[in-house]
Amino acid sequence: MSTSVIESTGYIAGTEAPFIQEMSEITRHMWELGWDELNGGNVSYLLDEEEVAKYINIREPLRTIALTFPVKELAGKYFIVTGSGKYFRNVIKDPEANLGILRVSAEGQSVEVLWGLRNGAVPTSELASHFMSHIERLKVDPKHRIVLHTHATNVIAMTFTHELDELKFTKTLWEMCTECLVVFPDGVSVIPWMVPGSSEIGRETATKMKDYRVVIWPQHGIFVTGTTMDSTFGLVETIEKAAIVYNLIGGREIKQKITDRQLADLAAAFGVTPRAGILELE
Repeated sequence: MSTSVIESTGYIAGTEAPFIQEMSEITRHMWELGWDELNGGNVSYLLDEEEVAKYINIREPLRTIALTFPVKELAGKYFIVTGSGKYFRNVIKDPEANLGILRVSAEGQSVEVLWGLRNGAVPTSELASHFMSHIERLKVDPKHRIVLHTHATNVIAMTFTHELDELKFTKTLWEMCTECLVVFPDGVSVIPWMVPGSSEIGRETATKMKDYRVVIWPQHGIFVTGTTMDSTFGLVETIEKAAIVYNLIGGREIKQKITDRQLADLAAAFGVTPRAGILELE
């Protein structure tokens, strides 16, 4: 497709855009793992204007969608997001119907749809939570790009049987697999059960994102952030693996486990700093 055609239609040049390929592949993986049943789960990915402009027309928005919350901090920024009510299993076969590329308006009061969200579709109902978390993570890490929410099965199961104290929750996960402390030394956060899609859960999650990359939503799923799609997905994989081991142990007696001293030695070997207040060392 020629540049002139791209500029006149606003449509993607096939499926060659790497950010569309990444979104299509990762949503497929999560569905295949059973984490995103029906229309569960959502992803948003902060993009560079220069990269977006290589593939679509950024001069003529297809339509504008008003936001119910201002995001002045994200003014002019570009995102690819999953659509509300869309099934992850369908993204890879029809990205344009299930994904959307957005630009936040200069005032931060609306988003412009530049591509996708065909037939009047709208962005994920968790857009408030995503944007609030993007704002907070960018303050901490300028390289931040991804917010990913998924219904990781064993993480959800763990929230029924484990104390919801975030330091204790973190330590249990660290004890399940040796790699856990290395992958998320900053630990995981846990918020109370809240109504999904609300500004309240978005604000509570964003508050936690000032200090954590991971927020557990009890009886619902996991909200994670990262700099790349691979690292963010890998973070969920690692936490879910630890939750699987925890659930397999069940109520059986534990005869041996990774000790606090061993966790400290592990952290030293890999040059990471465990979140304070978790390890008890003499």
